[in-house]
Amino acid sequence: MEKERAILERLERIDGLRRDDARAGVLLDEVRALLSEAEDWVRDEHVPFRTEAAVERAREALAAVQGAVVAPRS
Repeated sequence: MEKERAILERLERIDGLRRDDARAGVLLDEVRALLSEAEDWVRDEHVPFRTEAAVERAREALAAVQGAVVAPRS
């Protein structure tokens, strides 16, 4: 339950940043952290296949955005 709560809190933080027109880099950092938390959750908990598939799609989408918009992190 703790991991799910952390994910929901991260989503709320991202939503607040979007409402406040935060810089793209700030949002991207939060999305990266969210994805990392979601990956940990999927690894550690028994989650439905749909959840695993959604995390995988998010990972792929983030990789595509990083390649197209943002220079790779060093």
